[in-house]
Amino acid sequence: MQSVVLSILVENTSGVLSRVAGLFTRRGYNIDSISAGVTTNPDFTRITIVTSGEDEEDCEQIRKQVEKMVDVVECRTLPADESVFRELVLVKVESDAATRPQVIAVADIFRAKIIDVASESMVLELTGGESKVNAFLKLLDNFKILQVNRTGITAMLRGTVQEKMTKTN
Repeated sequence: MQSVVLSILVENTSGVLSRVAGLFTRRGYNIDSISAGVTTNPDFTRITIVTSGEDEEDCEQIRKQVEKMVDVVECRTLPADESVFRELVLVKVESDAATRPQVIAVADIFRAKIIDVASESMVLELTGGESKVNAFLKLLDNFKILQVNRTGITAMLRGTVQEKMTKTN
């Protein structure tokens, strides 16, 4: 299986995210990760989807099908060597007075932020690439993880490539 990251610029209309996700469902493609947000122009939304296909041809077919949709302004495949990928994770870890310094030490190694401290738990926030997030979670496995929330990958091309919008940014 080959994984692909699609950056999809869509018109910001009601139900557009549902229609894009529905295309994946109808075609039998799995969405591994999805994130969406309004761009600098409120008429447009950027959707980042991580999906996979059997080979490069499957991934290109997925991109072409998305690009044909009415609400889609642009759909790009983001190559790993030409793009920046980031993910946010919030982790709630069981932590009492005895284990708190150890959890803080792991957080410091990864430059994670301590968001909340309660008598029996801590909430940590980390932003980084998928491998950094996975390594962070692996080290926290030594503690009791109570909850993990991951945003999924968001991404953009490096350099000066601009969004293709039909209206001004």
